[in-house]
Amino acid sequence: QVQLVESGGGQVEAGGSLRVSCAASAYISRNYCMAWFRQVPGKKREGVAAIDSDGKTNYASSVEGRFTISKDNGKNTLDLEMSTLKPEDTAMYYCAAMSYLCSAPVLADYSYDVWGQGTQVTVSS
Repeated sequence: QVQLVESGGGQVEAGGSLRVSCAASAYISRNYCMAWFRQVPGKKREGVAAIDSDGKTNYASSVEGRFTISKDNGKNTLDLEMSTLKPEDTAMYYCAAMSYLCSAPVLADYSYDVWGQGTQVTVSS
């Protein structure tokens, strides 16, 4: 069973950059899709970016061009580089993985069955 631990969250001013990382406790199969989601209290969880085993990525329109997702299968890590941050990017960010064969890097949260505890990102105006 894969366990995911996020790190790197914090507070940054609008326009700034931040990187959040996710460490997996077990080998990430080449067939795993992984993703980042975010959630604000009282709102639905939102898919931010996803990546499949071939490196194909998928981004929410709200972060396209500003965020970059990357995965290192050798190090069992997943990163999300965030730039030109906006106050509306403020949220708890969660790392997620599919523990089964992945066909596409989707942004639907019901497709992912392994979740981290989250790391808070706060963007001040």
